[in-house]
Amino acid sequence: MSKAFTKETDNTDEDDAPERPALPQGTRNYMTPQGYARLRAELVALVNDERPKVVEVVSWAASNGDRSENGDYLYGKKRLREIDRRIRYLTKRLEIAEVADPSIHHGKDQVFFGATVTYANARGEERTVTIKGIDEVDPLQGEVSWVSPIARALLRAREGDEVSLVTPAGVERIEILQVRYPAPGASH
Repeated sequence: MSKAFTKETDNTDEDDAPERPALPQGTRNYMTPQGYARLRAELVALVNDERPKVVEVVSWAASNGDRSENGDYLYGKKRLREIDRRIRYLTKRLEIAEVADPSIHHGKDQVFFGATVTYANARGEERTVTIKGIDEVDPLQGEVSWVSPIARALLRAREGDEVSLVTPAGVERIEILQVRYPAPGASH
């Protein structure tokens, strides 16, 4: 039977589906202090602000009688499930988070978690990426997860080193031009 013809329930296994890629087996959930604080703030806002507001709307809508055609009630219940799913996800990820402050490497030229690395490929094209945790990356800001192929290629290398990056088009040689870390006490 098609899922379109089944009744949606409040308690499905799909609610716990990860919103980001799963961590590789046996690894830690590394996060910068800023990334941890951002996820923690989101969790607190959901629990203390957004969820109570939606519960209030759902409660009000339920008191209006017929729930089958009550848009406020139906939308509110759906939004409540989304909020609860996100709360569970954030709680699990924060419980296993290992906060690693990249500023402890300030001034070093070796690539570790939290480094901002400028590299060039064989065609001379330069790119800059910052290596961050899975739950905090923003690809539009040049951030990559520490488990991504580019980060794996760069980790432990130093300025001036050439490393091999495995891509779908084959192996590409890239040269590390610069490695930077935030200054201690800097907020990002």
